[in-house]
Formats: sequence, structure tokens, C-alpha cells
Amino acid sequence: MSTIQINFDTLKKASWSEKESTNVKLIIDFIQHLMNNHDFDYVIEKFGNQVYLQHNRGIPDGLDALVEYIKTFAKRYEDYTYDVKHAYADGDFVIFHSHATLKAKDRGNDKKGLNIIDIWRISDGQIAEHWDALQPMDGFMRFFNFLNGGKVQNLNGVY
Repeated sequence: MSTIQINFDTLKKASWSEKESTNVKLIIDFIQHLMNNHDFDYVIEKFGNQVYLQHNRGIPDGLDALVEYIKTFAKRYEDYTYDVKHAYADGDFVIFHSHATLKAKDRGNDKKGLNIIDIWRISDGQIAEHWDALQPMDGFMRFFNFLNGGKVQNLNGVY
């Protein structure tokens, strides 16, 4: 099955400023390579030398830590993808509302995978901070989140 492509033109809003459009394109590039292409070398090369505060309590700070987390996850679930349904921009903040699935056969099935809201803060053209909220859509993902949700990996708080 083909790789999901995040398309800026289908997500863009007429109200976005040039800066907001640039910020959304930055996050699209980041997420496309990290979550869909699983091109971890590209992500580290292009984004890895940044300060990156993580507010998902289960992932340590830093893009290197995020890449290692997703790399391990993608090794276990090779068809893992992140399908962006909506994008929002407000100054230095970019928000994606997305559907993540583990198996290619589950793509587009809103009864499988995760409903995800991700928020990034951009500073000086770099990804500086990340927050998320996850809603498991099936029993397996509820169980997976339960098992993996307890260990605190950073002290940044969720807000």
C-alpha cells in the first residue's frame, strides 16, 4: 500500500498569514518524514539540533528521543501512518487533528487506531514544543495506551 502524503493545499486556510503557512509547511515536512515515511535520518539531519520540549509525559525531551520512540514503534508496526484530517495555525502554533493507524488495512477506518490532536510551537523557524491528546479508537489501542501511559519521561507538565 502506498505511503500517506500530507497535502498542504488541501489543508490550508485562506485566513493564514504567510508566517502561519510557513509554520504549517514546516510541520508537514517534519510529520511526513517522521510518521509516514519513517525517514528518521532526514528528521535528525533537518530538525535534530533543536531544543524540543515534549509535553507528552511518556516521551523524553528532545527530537532525538522522539525519533527513537517513533523508530521503535515503527519497527514493531511497519504500516504505522499519520493521516492529517485538519490543520490549524495561530501565529507560532500549529495544530493537527489526525487519524493514526497501525495497519494499512485500517487506514480510513475511524473505529481503528488513534484520534490525535497535536500542537506544536514554532520559534525562530524551529519546532520548539509539542503537546498532544490521544483518543484510542479500538480495544487494542486502549490497552496499548494503558500499558504505556504510566511512566513519566519528562517533567514539563501537560499544559
